[in-house]
Amino acid sequence: MKDTKIHSTAVISKEAKIGKDVEIGPFTVLEGSVIIGDGTHIATHCLIKGNTTIGKNCRIFSGAILGSSPQDLKYKGEKNYLIIGDNNTIREYTTFNPGTKEEGKTVIGNNNLFMAYSHVAHDCVVGDHCVIANGGTLAGHVTVGDRALISGLVAVHQFVRIGRLSIVGGCSKVVQDIPPFSTCDGHPARIYGLNLIGLKRNNYSRDSINKLKHAFAVLFFSGLTIRHGLSKLLEENETNPDVVSLCDFLKNPSRTISRSVRSPKRNVLNEPLESA
Repeated sequence: MKDTKIHSTAVISKEAKIGKDVEIGPFTVLEGSVIIGDGTHIATHCLIKGNTTIGKNCRIFSGAILGSSPQDLKYKGEKNYLIIGDNNTIREYTTFNPGTKEEGKTVIGNNNLFMAYSHVAHDCVVGDHCVIANGGTLAGHVTVGDRALISGLVAVHQFVRIGRLSIVGGCSKVVQDIPPFSTCDGHPARIYGLNLIGLKRNNYSRDSINKLKHAFAVLFFSGLTIRHGLSKLLEENETNPDVVSLCDFLKNPSRTISRSVRSPKRNVLNEPLESA
């Protein structure tokens, strides 16, 4: 534990494994077989317990509770895990639960920001570079794709999938799958369009953006069902990898797909793509 700084009031389990350059603040408790990666800083009054693994260079702020038993009546004390990757920022009073059932896992990727009072329930999977804002709540078995942004006070129903590079507006009620690359909002959440700002910030090409615009027009704003919209795109033999990944996501919904907030007002199927 070279250069590790542990406050004298912290309580550390004998089973815990702590890396180099770790800082643990006053009155923090590490209970059970906790593993803390190199360079991680844990502030005051945190509780980390169970079979929780935290990666390198994470920042965990005051009052966070990570690895406490899942809030699931089916849980009967089975061995479970919470796995958190590298470079995550976990703000004040966040709560992460491990999986249910024997060997169940909740898995958090790398470079994510979890703002104050956000919650990740049992058996969730969160990708990389995601943001869950203040009070954002993931119920059990939710999957969040890379670079998704879930705004403040959003509640996500169990088993829902949040597609990559999507954005969900504040206070939304999410009870259906949110497609990749989409902007969604509402109670319940509905699709407003493409997440253009997110795509541009992540350096998507003009060609990919145009093809995604066309795909969204066919799938969500043409009046076609999702199934018929997918058939339409299949007929066009589109090979753009982003459109293909969007279609693959829609083919196997977990809790059906959120639909557009707007009714079709024109024949978008025959509109030309923008020039590059």
